[in-house]
Amino acid sequence: MTAGDPTERALQLLSLLQTHRFWPGEELTERLGVSARTLRRDVDRLRSLGYPVDATPGTGGGYRLAAGAHLPPLLLDDDEAVAIAVGLRSAASASIEGMEDTAVRALAKLEQVLPDRLRRRVLAVHTNVASLQWSDDGPVVDADALAVLALACRDREQVRFDYRRRDGDDSSRLVEPHQLVSTGRRWYLVAWDVRRDGWRTFRLDRLERARHAGVRCAPRELPGGDAAAFVAQSIRSMPQPAWAVLDIGAPVDVVRAALHWADTQLEPTDSGGCRVRIEGSSDDALLRVVTWLAGRHPVAVVEPPSVRELVDQLRTRLTPR
Repeated sequence: MTAGDPTERALQLLSLLQTHRFWPGEELTERLGVSARTLRRDVDRLRSLGYPVDATPGTGGGYRLAAGAHLPPLLLDDDEAVAIAVGLRSAASASIEGMEDTAVRALAKLEQVLPDRLRRRVLAVHTNVASLQWSDDGPVVDADALAVLALACRDREQVRFDYRRRDGDDSSRLVEPHQLVSTGRRWYLVAWDVRRDGWRTFRLDRLERARHAGVRCAPRELPGGDAAAFVAQSIRSMPQPAWAVLDIGAPVDVVRAALHWADTQLEPTDSGGCRVRIEGSSDDALLRVVTWLAGRHPVAVVEPPSVRELVDQLRTRLTPR
């Protein structure tokens, strides 16, 4: 590229600005090989195309791409385009209400403009990576509620919502959101419950009518400081209606690391493996854990018979005839 090619120069300038860092004017002129006057003309050209470029005048001044009222065309390098396309394919199977159709539409637009070489890379990743879908009728999170809570976490603003507890009772909550946590299948909100004067976790699929309360709140220190660990501990402390005892052909330390998110009881066996007692919300939920473990180690269900029967039925369906 030459400094005299305004189109290519504008594309390079746009690529630099889309990092959303502040660029000193002197550094941009050196990178583009142009004068300060030419740089100003290139910035004006981007503004005329709808890109909101903020300028800081004076010594040490420079440019930054600001957020605009509309989404202008994005300039992506090869790796960024592939990463976004793969991410959209994954989002098409997300547990967020409405996200599947939205992701598919966005993916279709992106793949229309991908060069063949990049389209082949995206297809290779997609066809050679399998995703385990836990359930077709699993919990679904409202996308609007997710957005409200994410903004409230960022802005430290109280939120009101209706919440259905595990026992089915409904209640109205006023909370100070701290952070959202995704476990892959479910979304949780870690928040300070104002009326109950304590930290709580809330499953987003049990939450309705989330809205900003219009009150800012001071940051609070979460016990342990790790929202994901707080949710994991909360899940482990919940009484579960289902349980299973498994013999696993792997050492205790290996199985404990694999099941770090679960409340388990482990003891070594004479064979070098271990026996595990694990709890879950249902026999079907335990079946999913057994299936996941069986993909890594030999697993046998010791008890109860109901879970062992589910595993045998699944094995029969998967056995070629």
